[in-house]
Amino acid sequence: MEFDRAKLDIQGSVAIVTLNHPEVMNAVSPEMLGGLMKAFDEVENPKNGVRCLVMTGEGRGFCAGANLQRPNSGESSGSTDAGGILETLYHPFLRRIRNLPLPFVTAVNGAAAGVGMSFALMGDLVLCARSAYFLQAFRRIGLVPDGGSTWILPRLIGKVRAMELSLLGEKLPAETALQWGLINRVYDDAELINKAKELATDLANGPTKALSLIRRLYWESLDNSYEEQLNLERQSQRIAGGSDDFREGVRAFLEKRPARFKGD
Repeated sequence: MEFDRAKLDIQGSVAIVTLNHPEVMNAVSPEMLGGLMKAFDEVENPKNGVRCLVMTGEGRGFCAGANLQRPNSGESSGSTDAGGILETLYHPFLRRIRNLPLPFVTAVNGAAAGVGMSFALMGDLVLCARSAYFLQAFRRIGLVPDGGSTWILPRLIGKVRAMELSLLGEKLPAETALQWGLINRVYDDAELINKAKELATDLANGPTKALSLIRRLYWESLDNSYEEQLNLERQSQRIAGGSDDFREGVRAFLEKRPARFKGD
């Protein structure tokens, strides 16, 4: 399926959403954000049977950040309120990713710069091509980091490294990002998308109701107190324990066979 600056390919229970404006290395525009939201509508439509989502970029880059050639991109030189544009255009999409009811994998091919870095790091699992790199590009045009990067980076790699990336604006190669614990895995460029599909298929074949609850638990844990998190675990376990997948998992364990999860 084709949308504005985005496309969707559903392969069984795995959906692949691709940022699709390779002429500008998939720089983000209002049209792309609208297209992505429509693609996510299809991903979350139960009739399509999607149980895991992969997001990647078309061509030689994942996402070069906001499209500076487009008005209202959030970083254009004539913008009078870049912060307002974030709230109306970018934040709804970022919240949409956070609240996805299924596992979310990002396959980072090439540059992930500016808000593109934020998109990439929203993945529950972040997979990178060996040539990929990350860049907090905002200081190069006199802006501050956005897209939630000042929230997520210190939590992933600590304040010292987050500050370094943001103040210096230096490229962070995929291999270094792996060493820092910013991403999960690095693959040869030609292998990336197939490896992402393999991993997504494994997740899609799993107990996806429980996996959705797991991703929510970890998102919430970043702000919860210990007692709040214990309570959330109790609530989530009650939901998971009432699922058909839990009953199937127990049966499979007792019968010494692979479980056949359906996501129910």
